[in-house]
Amino acid sequence: MANVQQRYGITEPISLGGPTELDVVKTRELEKYLQDVGLYEGKEEAVRREEVLGRLDQIVKTWIKTISRAKGLNDQLLHEANAEIFTFGSYRLGVHGPGADIDTLCVGPRHATREGDFFGELQRMLSEMPEVTELHPVPDAHVPLMGFKLNGVSIDLLYAQLPLWVIPKDLDISQDSILQNADEQTVRSLNGCRVTDQILRLVPNIESFRTTLRCMRFWAKRRGVYSNVSGFLGGINWALLVARICQLYPNALPNMLASRFFRVYTQWRWPNPVLLCSMDEGSLGLQVWDPRRNPKDRLHMMPIITPAYPCMNSSYNVSASTLRIMTGEFQRGKDICEAMEANKADWDTLFEPFAFFEAYKNYLQIDISAANVDDLRKWKGWVESRLRQLTLKIERHTYDMLQCHPHTHDYQDASRPLHCSYFMGLQRKQGVPAAEGEQFDMRRTVEEFKHTVNGYMLWIPGMEISVGHIKRRSIPGFVFPGGIRPSHTSKGTWDSKRRSENRISSTASAATTTTTTTNEASSESKPGSNSSGDGKKRKWGDDETLTDQLRNSKHVAVSVPVENGEGWSPDPSVGSICSSPLKDCCTNGKSDPAIKDPPENVLLFSKDATENHPIEKIATLQAPSQETEELEDGFDFGNQVIEQISNKDATLGATATIPPFETTNSNGSPFFYGAVEELEVLPMGQSEVSHRASVQQRKPIIKLSFTSLGKTNGK
Repeated sequence: MANVQQRYGITEPISLGGPTELDVVKTRELEKYLQDVGLYEGKEEAVRREEVLGRLDQIVKTWIKTISRAKGLNDQLLHEANAEIFTFGSYRLGVHGPGADIDTLCVGPRHATREGDFFGELQRMLSEMPEVTELHPVPDAHVPLMGFKLNGVSIDLLYAQLPLWVIPKDLDISQDSILQNADEQTVRSLNGCRVTDQILRLVPNIESFRTTLRCMRFWAKRRGVYSNVSGFLGGINWALLVARICQLYPNALPNMLASRFFRVYTQWRWPNPVLLCSMDEGSLGLQVWDPRRNPKDRLHMMPIITPAYPCMNSSYNVSASTLRIMTGEFQRGKDICEAMEANKADWDTLFEPFAFFEAYKNYLQIDISAANVDDLRKWKGWVESRLRQLTLKIERHTYDMLQCHPHTHDYQDASRPLHCSYFMGLQRKQGVPAAEGEQFDMRRTVEEFKHTVNGYMLWIPGMEISVGHIKRRSIPGFVFPGGIRPSHTSKGTWDSKRRSENRISSTASAATTTTTTTNEASSESKPGSNSSGDGKKRKWGDDETLTDQLRNSKHVAVSVPVENGEGWSPDPSVGSICSSPLKDCCTNGKSDPAIKDPPENVLLFSKDATENHPIEKIATLQAPSQETEELEDGFDFGNQVIEQISNKDATLGATATIPPFETTNSNGSPFFYGAVEELEVLPMGQSEVSHRASVQQRKPIIKLSFTSLGKTNGK
């Protein structure tokens, strides 16, 4: 009788085919590649991690005995007092690398409180231990935790307080009953362990899953799409995506699974959710992800649902821009895997680092600073958690016409140790015709973002932030390896070859258009001017006339083409971005005595001196536009401009409707609905007021393209 293979997932597998000899060879090559790049830790480090976890277990058991005795528990409860340590995340999945931290969960009894005991007595005990360093409690986080190093190993420790007097040594936290009567923070803390364990139960081959996940995590980091806080995907998200591919190809080896990963997710119709199992609504009344009942869930762009109750969307941070970037990377991966099958590419090609600072012509630079190292660490954590809001605000305020690519890492200038910089690539939405001279005014967007960031509850003087626009040629040198800007762009890489092909295609298209235009111009020329030379001379004369008009008029907008994604050459069909030069230098409408005869194309204005913000510098480098007179004469109408923009937003918001969604789709998945961008409700009709000081709100009316936002810093 034939063996019946167990079914994994909510659908039948795509293929039950086993590996070929070539798959076996390619998988060995992949495993060796991952070892050579240092993704596996050595035996000594593995043993040290186990020793550290044993020591941590001793510490929490001592802690629970101490607080039980202090609270006067009887002898029996004092004898049985116990706390247990569980691991989750990359360590529990078996895909951690050298130096990676260990995600841990401490489960304690009902009398060991989170606020008074975990962040009180246990924190005090850890702070007094010489083997504990870099202790950093975060009690107000969405999932409260303590971060520290124990004997040099990084630990993130969460706490779950169960309504039990005694925690059994064989506690099974995978049972849903463990959540009964638990507070919200405990449910969230338990979720990491429960999800990790469930993933390992739902994949057909754990070893193939682990190798494939190592591969995809490494790929995502090299391509700049590994960061949950930046709006991309984090470790748990990539684990869920890989686990689903393992379910669809249960007998495949990592070589094939990696290839099928890109093939499947290139064709995935987001926002259809990725599910490893059917969603259980449970009997405890906890809210689960369900767009049929929860309108907010309909706004999620890329739902990746956790398999443990209560099922949640683990990728709610993804925005329209980051989803576009990731789908582009999936397509690139698919193309390279197909080339690898034809022996035209290798693993090095797939794992080529993304050349972020070559990919765009325009960037936003976000600079932050603080008075000391500890303040900077806190300030960084807060700002990083808010950067996604800037992406969403830009998408909303430009009606999705301006796209952002946030960099997943921060950079520090060695000469300024208490400063930190973040970068975002900017480009106009591709494939949509644009009106000539179309502009993007980002002043209000930046001000809203800064206002949100400066609302940090733990803000103290010295914590500063500035946001500004820079061109690719002005990117600071400290972002490059060794602090040296490369003399030329990357050559010979897969991405550079694709850019070259696109550039050739665009040039050929432009040449065809130019030829057609020239022929039309020649056919309309006067008799006796039919030669090609006459045609060129006539066209040159037209260009001279247009140049004179630009030179003599303030009412002509000069457009600056914006490149296609990843640094490709400009495409005339994509549209352009226009700059508006400014001639005055203002501080709240008054001249700044510290600045004499500023450059013609620089405008300075600042808030009240009592506010801890650097001066805003708004610079442009283009020819005069039709907005110049309005910029110089309309300084008293700033609030009217904001009100007009607000009314426009309000009108669009009032007319927007959520597309209907069906309860089932062709794949049998329980959800299929239209994509709706995730937007957060913000007050649109009120001018921003600083929480630090009373600041005059009437600012110069300055309509700027995003290329006009000059670098704003406190230097």
